[in-house]
Amino acid sequence: MNRNEFLQQTAMDEHPDQEDCVLCALASRGLIRVSGEDARDFLQGQLTNDINAVTAEQAQLSAWCNPKGRMLALFLVFMHDGDLYLQLPRERLDAVLKRLRMFVLRARVVLEDVSDDLVIAGAAGACLEETITRLPGKDLGAVTSDDLTLIRLPGEQPRIQVVGTADAVNAFRQRMANRAATASEDWWTLQNIRAGLPEVLDATAEAFIPQMVNLDVLEGISFTKGCYTGQEVVARMKYLGQLKRRMYLARATGNSPMSPGDSLWSPHSQSAQGAGKVVLAARLPDGSQEALAVAEISVAGAGGIRLHDGQGPEITLDAPPYEIPELQE
Repeated sequence: MNRNEFLQQTAMDEHPDQEDCVLCALASRGLIRVSGEDARDFLQGQLTNDINAVTAEQAQLSAWCNPKGRMLALFLVFMHDGDLYLQLPRERLDAVLKRLRMFVLRARVVLEDVSDDLVIAGAAGACLEETITRLPGKDLGAVTSDDLTLIRLPGEQPRIQVVGTADAVNAFRQRMANRAATASEDWWTLQNIRAGLPEVLDATAEAFIPQMVNLDVLEGISFTKGCYTGQEVVARMKYLGQLKRRMYLARATGNSPMSPGDSLWSPHSQSAQGAGKVVLAARLPDGSQEALAVAEISVAGAGGIRLHDGQGPEITLDAPPYEIPELQE
């Protein structure tokens, strides 16, 4: 079985409601394999997190920034079959890979697009603890079993990402088939939104400094690892207390559409950059949407926030499901 055959058998438009177990084919995810004896040293000088903390048992979130500290990409970094992998939205892969290769120079490192070589799927529900012998015990913990890498993701219910060859992932799917409903990727995106996990898409590339999308709280930044591209700006945000925006859970009134990159407007904002921007959005079965949005902390609780130029629908903002220091004051 190849990757396309797996996706054809798995991808469906169902949006399960309170199912005991759910499977999703994550076709929109891309993968960059980073191999070679200088792989870790190379990534250490590029990414916001400490790449040396990534092991076969531990994945991490890590951003790649431009010199101004704005995120070009946000990766899920993990090990599989002895190599390091950078997972990102597939729409960002070509641009990111092309630019990342420009910094290889004489480093003994190989960067390859392997999005078609491996399959990525998601699984969620109480049944995971009943059917998987070795389940990662903490968020972003990883386990390798039966040629698969399982990575635990945060959420209200147990949730894992599964990475492997199409045959290996298909065997996993068949093992879960009697228990699992099949969901669309929109359902998986909704779970990421509710868990407060951001992504960087084409529409939001270079829009955010890592702390704006709560990457410091999500342990996606190391402040002790040393230099990397954009490090001075990221460090300044921490040590000089200049962070004025954070990421929130967002919902628009009615069934108004929200898309990544959409701007937020507030009558209380004095910023030339606007009140904020949508990070990620997903549609619910009733047609409404939930989203993640970066907004000015000073206006987030004041009300009156709307999409676009103030003529769009009203937006409500709530704190994400983890503690944000600036929001506790």
